[in-house]
Amino acid sequence: MSSSTEHTVGSAPQPTGGDLDDRHVESFEPIATPAELRAELPASDAQRAVVRTGRDEIAAALRGDDERMVVVVGPCSIHDPGLAHEYAERLRILRDEVADSLIVVMRTYFEKPRTAIGWKGLIYDPSLDGTSDASRGLRTARQVLLDATATGLPCAVEVLDTITPQYQADLVSWAAIGARTVESQVHRQLSSGLSMPIGFKNGTDGSIGGAINALSAAIAPHAFFGIDGVGRTTVVRTTGNPDVHVVLRGGTDGPNFDAETVAEAGRLAAEVTGHRRPVMVDCSHANSNKDHRRQSIVLDDVLSQWRHTDNRLLGVMIESNLEPGRQDWSPDRPLEYGVSITDACVGWDETEQLLHRCAEAVAARR
Repeated sequence: MSSSTEHTVGSAPQPTGGDLDDRHVESFEPIATPAELRAELPASDAQRAVVRTGRDEIAAALRGDDERMVVVVGPCSIHDPGLAHEYAERLRILRDEVADSLIVVMRTYFEKPRTAIGWKGLIYDPSLDGTSDASRGLRTARQVLLDATATGLPCAVEVLDTITPQYQADLVSWAAIGARTVESQVHRQLSSGLSMPIGFKNGTDGSIGGAINALSAAIAPHAFFGIDGVGRTTVVRTTGNPDVHVVLRGGTDGPNFDAETVAEAGRLAAEVTGHRRPVMVDCSHANSNKDHRRQSIVLDDVLSQWRHTDNRLLGVMIESNLEPGRQDWSPDRPLEYGVSITDACVGWDETEQLLHRCAEAVAARR
């Protein structure tokens, strides 16, 4: 696409027909600027305090100044705002029970990377009907974050699109760069300017080299093209993000949550960052062979590693929902409440058990 298409501000310009530009573009649909959306759905002082505290606690755990385990837990993806609110209310109660041992962060993932095609997440198709009302999706996603932080829970997202962080990053305490984008220069540069701790996942083949290189890039200053709060195209100049780490999620060559790989990832991360850099283990995805029933097996192995005082672990990621398993989504079929429409998740009862096991492991090491 090109900016050469002529249009007036606020209009929705159409393709230019026989011209060279925009030959495969159906339309341009104006949306609210990040500043406008933040003004429409503002964060309160209390919500901003939740975000700030979440970031500070995770950063302290990365430095070794907080001995608690970081647990990023929640749905594989958010597809129902009401379901997300109920989950947040339950998780807040559970978080309070284990707060002495765990830093609990709720997964609020709104963008889903697709290997081919499929539902791309709440931001892009909030009605789950194929209409792709992304303007509404941005508002819906921000409201989910507001609701979750209102309970006192810090939130986590995966950064996929490079523009959407301007609409929601002020409500995010931790973010992930996924296995499909960890080698993207654009995402590494973007991470260098984001204000929250960032976890870089290993590549889909299981190799950790891309994630280690991403750490090296993200801690450095960069200049790149982006948009500012009022939607203007700008050159963004960053200072580098010191609060970055590796997330091990397995790959096509099998799981990689074993103690040897964890230690090696932590050692390499410390070398490139110049500081202690513990590792998070994703109990789902290739580490569990996408079988939600195996997440507990992965977790038990990680907890056995945690009990050693010289471990290089930061914490774990668990995909969890109100009900276990997954279901196929189709625009013309009603959905079962509380069940994931992307990757399979453990149910709420097991979630409570897993987090209490994490807390017991942390307490036992003290």
